[in-house]
Amino acid sequence: MIHPTLAPSRLPAAARALRILFIAKHARWDGGLHPQDGNHALYHREMRLTLEEIGVNLALADHDSALFEDPLADFVFPLLNRGGFLNSEMLLPLLCGRLGLPYLGASPILRGLADDKHLAKRVAVAHGVPTAPWAIYRRGAPLDPGACPRADRYVVKPNASSASWGVGDAVDWPGVRAAVLRLHDEGHDALVEPFMPGHDIEVPVITSGGAPALLPVQIVEQADPEALRTYAEKRSLASGRAGGPTAEPAYEIGPLADGDTRRIVEARAQRMLAEFGPFDYGRFEFRTDVRTGEIQFLEVNLNCNLWSRKTIALAAGQIGWSHRDLIETILTESLSRQGLLARTFHVAA
Repeated sequence: MIHPTLAPSRLPAAARALRILFIAKHARWDGGLHPQDGNHALYHREMRLTLEEIGVNLALADHDSALFEDPLADFVFPLLNRGGFLNSEMLLPLLCGRLGLPYLGASPILRGLADDKHLAKRVAVAHGVPTAPWAIYRRGAPLDPGACPRADRYVVKPNASSASWGVGDAVDWPGVRAAVLRLHDEGHDALVEPFMPGHDIEVPVITSGGAPALLPVQIVEQADPEALRTYAEKRSLASGRAGGPTAEPAYEIGPLADGDTRRIVEARAQRMLAEFGPFDYGRFEFRTDVRTGEIQFLEVNLNCNLWSRKTIALAAGQIGWSHRDLIETILTESLSRQGLLARTFHVAA
């Protein structure tokens, strides 16, 4: 359900005594752009500062080893999504489950479903959501050229990548095969699909009153619709509009003005919501072809980037919310969903 005048959820005063463990690679970062991770370090720093502003009883960790033993926390706020190994997004939820610790976000099995782009596309197809043809080449399985869809240009990417890490392109099967083998050598399954010149459309979803709520739909407009979005661009490690490494990317995120397109992607996202819930927050991603106007499903990004300069925070700002409003709502709704606001608090010593 869409809530254009949605009110932020507020954390009850008593809940501020809960010990919240915030785990992120750069949870303690106080510098500028990170040499390898770029603006991701700025994002983690901002999240820490926002949680401090909300006034929660905050503990910090920057490695999954914080959950190898009981961390004496009441709730975990995990942002360690890229842990340096395949399917690392599932590890922190699994470790929390082992300890019986409530945590923000989707369960491990749902994280796996969404992070596996091939399986997410299967869900879209099952719900009648248009999706461009694709091929999955699992590491260790034969490379069948007959499975590759026909196209003039291909995108080849890790099947479980985030922020376009490892994405490349090719124009024929030998190029596709070389790109797939490169990803296999790096330990990843590879997904191949036709390149679509155009712009990404993102439908942000949070929880309000215990139910999914859609925030304003955003369009990510590339300066060049033919350009392939890369990890370096998204992390501000490549040349941006100023001509050098910068926090200003070569694309703009803004509200989708086309009402017909907006209604289409909202309806398609709503068809798929129940398959991935509960997930607290995330976004459903589509792409519009500038040549034909076609709209194709791309992927689901559960527990997506919450930085104030990214899609979900910008969408929240368009209904009058501050970054704090967004984070406090997401945290409060998750605590409520898991019963931590409905019982007498037993705060970890």
